[in-house]
Amino acid sequence: MEAVILILGLLFFAFIALGVYAGVKAIGAAKRGVDRTIVQARRAVEDTTLRAKSYGQTGLGGELAQLRLSLRTSMRATQEALRAGVVEDASLSESLDLFRRLSVHGRDLDEDLKRLEREPDRATVAAMLPELKERTERITHSADSLRWAARDRARRFGDDDLEALNAQIDMEAGALRHWTVEPDEPVRERSHHPQSGHTQADGHGQADRGGQGQGRGPAQGSGERHESGAAGGQERAIPAPDPRGQPEYPWQKTARPETTT
Repeated sequence: MEAVILILGLLFFAFIALGVYAGVKAIGAAKRGVDRTIVQARRAVEDTTLRAKSYGQTGLGGELAQLRLSLRTSMRATQEALRAGVVEDASLSESLDLFRRLSVHGRDLDEDLKRLEREPDRATVAAMLPELKERTERITHSADSLRWAARDRARRFGDDDLEALNAQIDMEAGALRHWTVEPDEPVRERSHHPQSGHTQADGHGQADRGGQGQGRGPAQGSGERHESGAAGGQERAIPAPDPRGQPEYPWQKTARPETTT
């Protein structure tokens, strides 16, 4: 009895521990989802603000906003392309590692540009602007190169697969169109062999009967020759092919039975 109580107690505590673990995992997943939503919302707000500044603001503020917007757009597009491509092509993992290293420089540049937007010394910002443009172009060029290389690779694999598929389809279409075999040719060959034997035998029989009928009257001899000629003509005729011996194809229509009234 004590063993049963001990087992039930252990099961109870095991269920409690399992429930606590599941609750912690669910809370963690919900927290990560909320954080992800907050990050996406903050990113959307920043992008909208930068787009508004780049189009509506002139001077250094507008140029800095344009640099930040082009940098963020290029880096985000490359990140999404590489993450989507590495699922199907494992060789892009190295490209993804290179992009992570590039992202460090991109984040540093974005922080510098954000800090310079609030810088009151506009002369210093104007002096640093050419160097900031060059850094932005170098980073965006590297990101664009990785993105377009990954897309070209995926498109090349797709073209190769489509070419192989077209070749297989053409081969299958040619095999499906190969219906020019004559189905009754074996039947005709089989029908000629026994007929030739019968014809030779009938010829010898007619010759024997003709020799024996020389002593008979002309009317009787002509009658026998007429009958033997008729019989030989019937035996030499090619018989109609047996429909049961011919192969059937799925495109042939089934013969309907005759109706009796």
